[in-house]
Amino acid sequence: MKRKFLCTLLSVAMTAVMLSGCGGKTTTTDATTKQETTQETNTDTATDTKSEDTNAAGDTIVVGFSQVGAESDWRTANTESMKTTFTEENGYTLLFDDAQQKQENQIKAVRNFIQQDVDYIVIAPVTETGWDTVLKEAKDAGIPVIIVDRMVDVSDDSLYEAWVGSNFLQEGYDAADWLAEYLDKQQRSAEDINIVTLQGTIGASAQIGRTDGVEEKMKEHTNWTMLERQTGEFTQAKGQEVMESFLKSYDDIDVVIAENDNMAFGAIDAIKAAGKTCGPNGDIIILSFDAVAAAFDSMIAGDMNVSIECNPLHGPRVAELIQKLEKGETVDKIAYVEEGIFPADTAAEIKPTRAY
Repeated sequence: MKRKFLCTLLSVAMTAVMLSGCGGKTTTTDATTKQETTQETNTDTATDTKSEDTNAAGDTIVVGFSQVGAESDWRTANTESMKTTFTEENGYTLLFDDAQQKQENQIKAVRNFIQQDVDYIVIAPVTETGWDTVLKEAKDAGIPVIIVDRMVDVSDDSLYEAWVGSNFLQEGYDAADWLAEYLDKQQRSAEDINIVTLQGTIGASAQIGRTDGVEEKMKEHTNWTMLERQTGEFTQAKGQEVMESFLKSYDDIDVVIAENDNMAFGAIDAIKAAGKTCGPNGDIIILSFDAVAAAFDSMIAGDMNVSIECNPLHGPRVAELIQKLEKGETVDKIAYVEEGIFPADTAAEIKPTRAY
């Protein structure tokens, strides 16, 4: 499905010469049809053939995007950023696949993209490992791959062009530093502080980085105790379930660290159902990650203390990299997005300025 260019029989030779330095794109002298607008596929329909339609202005750049799923508000914003960036108006055709949290679905989707001969493949991987074989297949097919959000752990990093996302380890550092400062302001820095963590999907980059960042920083605070960590799988329902278990096991929890906002919402529901309070004026400090709109609502309502931003708006950054690659330019292997820290006392002021 790589872009086709119109030409006439009289200009075949000239066209071949002119296009030989354009990144190895497949060309043809046949009239073809360009794929219409953004299309969505799933693991059952991704093998369907796509219609194409050319025009005098040239074809769109075809991007195949394999998304983890729709497990959280953050993921929804991330998907929307891709869909609003890679539009026909912007010169793209987007093939979208929802992996429904299963790596095998993503691998199938990537292979389908390869069969469809897309121009670029973008992957938000479920977990870091298990990607060498399929990425080698994409490389052999001459299709550049860009990784977003979670990292991949491969034996050869030339299997992908670039990674776009957050510095998850730094997010963990930021969370622990904020907690230390907050406890100091509350004149509790010398108290014994008991913490539980709702981890994300085990093996996901966000889970690894945030867990490791907090753990490293905890070494600076010998009076902090991590009572337990369990995965809430980045979902509100599972977060609530795990928090209910924590509350049954421990009656002296001071801090909940939820590795995304949706798990924090579940934890808040569990805490309230148990007759306890949370937030700036409550019994339990709620520290979360992502900073989606609903997190600001939770902070304004007095239920959450802080959310560490994980910027989901990756679409424009990925498009920037693709445009550079189209021009034959080199791109940075790692491209971090800008992020901040948003405590409850600034939530009402900051929320109207947010894009997600």
